[in-house]
Amino acid sequence: MILASKYRGKPQAKSEKAELAVAPRRENMQILHIPCLEDNYSYMIIDEATKEAAVVDPVEPHKILRVAQENGVDLKLVLTTHHHWDHAGGNEKMKQLVPDIKIFGGSLDNVQACTNKLENGDKLSLGADINILSLHTPCHTKGHISYYVTGKEGDDPAVFTGDTLFIAGCGKFFEGTAEQMYQSLCTTLGSLPKPTRVYCGHEVNVLVFLHFSFLRSEYTKKNLQFASTVEPDNVSISQKLAWAEQKRKTGLPTVPSTIGEEFDTNPFMRVDLPEIQEKVGCKSAVEALRKIRQLKDEWRG
Repeated sequence: MILASKYRGKPQAKSEKAELAVAPRRENMQILHIPCLEDNYSYMIIDEATKEAAVVDPVEPHKILRVAQENGVDLKLVLTTHHHWDHAGGNEKMKQLVPDIKIFGGSLDNVQACTNKLENGDKLSLGADINILSLHTPCHTKGHISYYVTGKEGDDPAVFTGDTLFIAGCGKFFEGTAEQMYQSLCTTLGSLPKPTRVYCGHEVNVLVFLHFSFLRSEYTKKNLQFASTVEPDNVSISQKLAWAEQKRKTGLPTVPSTIGEEFDTNPFMRVDLPEIQEKVGCKSAVEALRKIRQLKDEWRG
């Protein structure tokens, strides 16, 4: 049985690591965290009015279908952030299991089983009240898409950033440049409202011990530890690191963040600040971002 609990509630014991979904507070637009593989997240977006749902990066399809069944929803859309196997690798099976489902992915990415290619600015709808905006956020891959999702008035907007933006971090530059990552992080995603919730592609490790599942927030913790080496006097970073450590102890996820929090704590989104450029010996935001990525790649903290 797949259990869903409120985001801030006490974690419940599960018999299998594959059967864990965590939901935030009640809204017309529900978002379920679905831990996959060792440190990935898939997400299910549910329009409560119609019980129609979309799923982001369903790398473990049978798990996705169990969550859908538990929540009584009709899966309509797959939203693929990029072509890497740990995000798009479940698309073929999803199409087999749900033949009518539409599978979306970036037009510049070779996304498995893609039925609908997206350009920057394309708009989708889900159910009665949910709108989805395609944002081209290249660098990690050349066709990477982030999905900006809004519901009825009163629902906080959300953005699903795949491997472009992590909590206090960003993805590696596998298929792009520092200029592209700056545009993706600081311009495209940075232009979203500051309360926008950020749901990234990696964060959680699930340990199974004596039939209990525990969540470990290693991605977030490591990113914040590195951020503190760039800005050791940044109180927001130290406070969020302490918060992430507490989440780890209590078995709760650190996702979502918000765009506003990322501007306060994420060194890759703070490169416009002259003091950050000075700290890493650079004279422009793009140079600073490139340098901080290099430092992060070499960091062994």
